[in-house]
Amino acid sequence: MTVKKVIIVGGVAGGMSAATRLRRLSEDTEIIVFEKGPYVSFANCGLPYYVSGEIADRDELLVQTPESLRARFGLDVRPQQEVLAIDAALKEVTVQDGERIYKESYDKLLLSPGAKPFVPEIPGVADAKNVFVLRNLPDLDQIMARLANAQVQQVVVIGAGFIGLEMAENLAKRGLIVTVVEKAPHLLPPLDEEMAAYVEKELTAKGLRVITGQSAAAFEADGKQLLLEDGSRITSDLTILSVGVQPETTLAKEAGLKLGLRGGILVDENYRTSAADIYAVGDAIVVKQQITGEDALISLASPANRQGRAVADVLAGLPRKNNGSIGTAILRVFDLAAASTGLSERAAIASGLNAAVVHVSGKDHAGYFPGATPLTLKLVFDPVTGQLFGAQGVGEKGVDKRIDILATAIKGGLTIFDLPELEFTYAPPFGSAKDPVNMLGYAAMNLAENLSESLQWHQLTDALDQGMQLLDVRTPQELATGGHFKRAAHHIPLHELRCRLNELTTDQEYIVTCHSGLRSYLAERILKQAGFSVKNLDGGFSLYSTVKPEEIKHV
Repeated sequence: MTVKKVIIVGGVAGGMSAATRLRRLSEDTEIIVFEKGPYVSFANCGLPYYVSGEIADRDELLVQTPESLRARFGLDVRPQQEVLAIDAALKEVTVQDGERIYKESYDKLLLSPGAKPFVPEIPGVADAKNVFVLRNLPDLDQIMARLANAQVQQVVVIGAGFIGLEMAENLAKRGLIVTVVEKAPHLLPPLDEEMAAYVEKELTAKGLRVITGQSAAAFEADGKQLLLEDGSRITSDLTILSVGVQPETTLAKEAGLKLGLRGGILVDENYRTSAADIYAVGDAIVVKQQITGEDALISLASPANRQGRAVADVLAGLPRKNNGSIGTAILRVFDLAAASTGLSERAAIASGLNAAVVHVSGKDHAGYFPGATPLTLKLVFDPVTGQLFGAQGVGEKGVDKRIDILATAIKGGLTIFDLPELEFTYAPPFGSAKDPVNMLGYAAMNLAENLSESLQWHQLTDALDQGMQLLDVRTPQELATGGHFKRAAHHIPLHELRCRLNELTTDQEYIVTCHSGLRSYLAERILKQAGFSVKNLDGGFSLYSTVKPEEIKHV
C-alpha cells in the first residue's frame, strides 16, 4: 500500500463503505472523511418508517457516529465541514468549518456526494411553508416537526416512485388523509403499467387517493392549495416532493471534472474520474446499465455500498472493476410488495431489444399449506436467444425471494432455458415443488419453441375488434363470483372442452383465457392439436381485470 493520505468527500453508503474497507486493508493510510451535514453514517432508506413510528427510536437510524468510527476504524471523520473547492493540480481541497476556512492535501481523493432531491421550478414553491423533501435526518426532523401540529390532516405526496410511495404508506399509517400525485400515466414508473396496477389497487383499498397523469402546476396560499395541470385543486397541510433525484455534482463540475448523463460524474471501470488521483462512487456517478451497456444513473443503496468497497480495493492495489448495474429494487406498500430487476418491457423495447414477456401467477409457498398467498411475476426476455432482460413481481410474500433469484440469473448470464433447472429448497411452508421462477422458465420456453402464442392485456381490444373470439374456460362458479369480460365471450369450462369442440369452428381465431393463464394454456394445446387457431391471453382474467377494471362487469 503506497497511498499515504486519502480524503473522502461524503459519507453514508459509498463514502463510509470505502473508508472502512480501506482501513481494513491498510492500517497506515490516513483517512479523512468530510461530511457537510451533521450525520456521516445513517440509514436513509429507513427514514420513511420513522414517520409512522414503525421505527420508534430515532437513534436506530444512526448506523455509526464519528466517535464510533474513530474508535473502531481509526478514521478522522469531520461532520458539518463542507469541501468548497478542489485543486486537482495542487492535490488539495478547501474546507469550510463554521467561520474557519482551511486547506487539506491528499494523495487520493474520493467523491461520494450522492444525489439530491429534484425540486422542479413550480410557481409558488419557494414561498410554500409546508413543502418538504426527504433526503437526510435534518429533512426528517423538519417533517416530524410539521406533523407534530395536530391541524395537519391532509397530506399530498407528489411523485409515486419508491420513496414517494414509502412516504405515502407511512403518512397514512399515522392516520392522515393522503393523496398521491404522479405525472406519469401510472405509479412506480420503473414497473410496467399492469404490474403497477396492483400497487394502485392496494393504495386505494387502504383509503389513499391516487391521481396519475397529472403534476402540480402551482402552489397557492403559502402551499396550502395545489393547482394541478387540469385546473383542479387539492388542499394540503403538508406536501412531500418526491419527483426524483439528481446527482450532487456541483463540486465536481467546479473542479473541471468531466460530467455525463444528467450531470453525473464520468468514471472509468476503476472509478477514476477525468482528473488524476480523483475517484468517485455512488449516486453521483454515471454507470453502465449492464444489460444494454448504455449510460445510466442508478440511485440505490446496494450499488453504492458495493462501489465504495470496490474503490477501496482499487486504492489498495487490488484488481476490481465496475461491471455496471441492472437496478434491483423492492417496495412494501401496506400488505403488498412490489419489486423489479433489470429492464422493464417498456425500457427493453425503447432500447431496441427483441423483447417478449410472460406473466405467471403462483403462491409464495405450496397452495395446500395454510397461509399461502398469491404472487404475480413478469419476465422480459429474448424469445430467440433466451436472454433475460428483466423481471417484476407483486404479492404479499415471497416476491423478494423470486426477484433476487431472477436478478442473480441475469447477472450470471442465465437464460430462460436455465430457469426450469434452477434448484430451490422445498418444503410446503417455504415454496412449491415447481417454484414460480421455474414456471416462468417453462412458460417462456413454450413461447420460444412455438408451443404457445400469447396475447398481452393491452392487445386484447384490438384483437377482438379485428374479429377474434374470446373463449373463457373458467368454471361457472368463477364467472359468478369473479366477474365477466364486458366484451362477449364464449364460455366452455376446461374440463368440458374436449367434448364440446363442436361448438367451435376452425374458421374462427380464438383468444383463450382463464383466471391466471395456466388452464388457458392447456386449452390452447387441446385446441391447436384439433386444428384451431388460438392465442393465450397472458396473465388471464386476473391480470386483465386488475389493469382494466372498467372492462369488467359483475353479476
